Amino acid sequence: MPIRQLSETMINQIAAGEVIERPASVVKELVENALDAGASRVEIVTAGGGLNLIRVTDDGSGIPERELALAIARHCTSKLTEDINDIRSLGFRGEALPSIGSVSRLSIRSRTAASDSAAEIGIEGGRVLPVRPAATNRGTTVEVRDLFFATPARLKFMKGERAESSATSDVVKRIAIAFPAVRFTLAGSDRSMLELPAADDSAAGSLRRVAQVMGADFPDNSIALDATRDGVHLTGHVSIPSFTRANALQQYAYVNGRPVRDKLIAGAIRGAYADVLPRDRHAVTVMFLTLDPAIVDVNVHPAKADVRFRDPGLVRGLIVGAIRQALADAGVRAATTGAAGMMAAFRPGAASYGHGGPANGHRSYDAAYRASGPSGFDAARSPQRPLDMGFQGAGFDQRGLRDDEQAAFDAGASADARAGQDEAAETLLGAVLGAARAQVHENYIVAQTRDSLIIVDQHAAHERLVYEALKNALHSRPVPSQMLLLPEIIDLPEEDAERLALHSETLAHFGLGIERFGPGAVAVRETPSMLGETNVGQLVRDLADEIADNDTVDTLKERLDKIAATMACHGSVRSGRLLKAEEMNALLRQMEATPGSGTCNHGRPTYIELKLADIERLFGRR
Repeated sequence: MPIRQLSETMINQIAAGEVIERPASVVKELVENALDAGASRVEIVTAGGGLNLIRVTDDGSGIPERELALAIARHCTSKLTEDINDIRSLGFRGEALPSIGSVSRLSIRSRTAASDSAAEIGIEGGRVLPVRPAATNRGTTVEVRDLFFATPARLKFMKGERAESSATSDVVKRIAIAFPAVRFTLAGSDRSMLELPAADDSAAGSLRRVAQVMGADFPDNSIALDATRDGVHLTGHVSIPSFTRANALQQYAYVNGRPVRDKLIAGAIRGAYADVLPRDRHAVTVMFLTLDPAIVDVNVHPAKADVRFRDPGLVRGLIVGAIRQALADAGVRAATTGAAGMMAAFRPGAASYGHGGPANGHRSYDAAYRASGPSGFDAARSPQRPLDMGFQGAGFDQRGLRDDEQAAFDAGASADARAGQDEAAETLLGAVLGAARAQVHENYIVAQTRDSLIIVDQHAAHERLVYEALKNALHSRPVPSQMLLLPEIIDLPEEDAERLALHSETLAHFGLGIERFGPGAVAVRETPSMLGETNVGQLVRDLADEIADNDTVDTLKERLDKIAATMACHGSVRSGRLLKAEEMNALLRQMEATPGSGTCNHGRPTYIELKLADIERLFGRR
């Protein structure tokens, strides 16, 4: 077959295959055009999941009548200067409108502020219609009908109407977060109304927009970020470790205002939370990176979803360091959702006494379940029991306390009375986790602050404290290593062997002795003692892969930290151990001084806080 020049329509349809993946892609391109035109109001209407109709209306600067024909021509744009490295707008390729027009029925109606009338141009499957007069307000309305009618094969790959509508909503929300001063509305016969009122460009306005998109719980359970390194500025909010999601869909990242889904940023977030979240939970984040356009390449993906940084190690280090520092500075904080769940459990009728069995295999719960009998209910343990039920037998005193040490807390007296008896307790009430008042089920510490009740899981809390102490001891000095009787020779691609050799000093700090052994091989002479017998070849290959991806050696560090976590689990205060008042208060003070103590090594919360106002609402006092 001879080489020939493709037709303009065929070229545009090929471009549409790269840029226009689904209706949500069309909405993204059109909304970005509206924002580049300076719009303060963007209205989106869809039908049939966006396949039947997409209409985007804005109040931006509009398109002059003489430029409408250029607007639908390929590689025509008003957003790009002669310098491809200085991209400051969302769009710049000049491909979106002609690509959309080649696979749909497209019309553009626009009027500038200086014009008395509007004009309209259309394209149907790549065929350009003549410009004609129209009537509209200042701004632009772009209407797309019968998407993919010119390429029916693409319709076979579309998902259901609900899925396409959901994808469009996600695109609008993702863009809206970066532009809080713009009002967005998304409506149509195929969806419920989404309205995001305009806020201001201040930090408070930005957080209000984030709350509109991500829910009112996020601001109360997030920490602000503000860090700069070598010209790269990072701002935003990240969730506390006890506020997580089952997937990473609520991790929003922006580079110079552009929404991106970047593997480097996602990996940095996982690395920053590695110590405080389990593998099946994900942080909720909104992060804005601002840097010189010359040191980031946004022209690496047709849909501009990916970016490339000139110095990826700098960006990763900034994100990881800023998040870890913010978590450390925030101290101990419990998620408000935990209190909400606790209140729901306390409400009358919220829970039954019958249990199918112990929850989550927890040892203390298991013991309490077995003790309560097969029905899961014991009248002597019921919080609704009569006060004169008679507990003087079976090891209880008249106040219902099991032993002398627990009775020393004088749980029958009011908190205010006990505070008056002990001046030190009044000081402790002002602490973040307050003063210990009792221990229940031999595992949970009940503490009181001036305006809340706190319940602490003593095993989970102490596990985190021991883990942090082990980590500090582990990383403050070189890790002890064990010499191999015979060096293990690992064959690797030459580039992997070279990367490992460049990081040999760092690896030696963690107890792994590596040196080059001819072309395409390394010799391992020492391994960390903590690892014991390990698959050295697999460890070295994993490190080589990580260095190639992220230029870090965190794999080895994570393995050592995992061993420290196991040691902490076995070396911490066990469930079922009775603690004295001094021990409980000492545990609370250590938690306050330890970063990340709001969750255990496995990502579970170590304590729950219930505000006094919430307790009063439970009793109908508010």
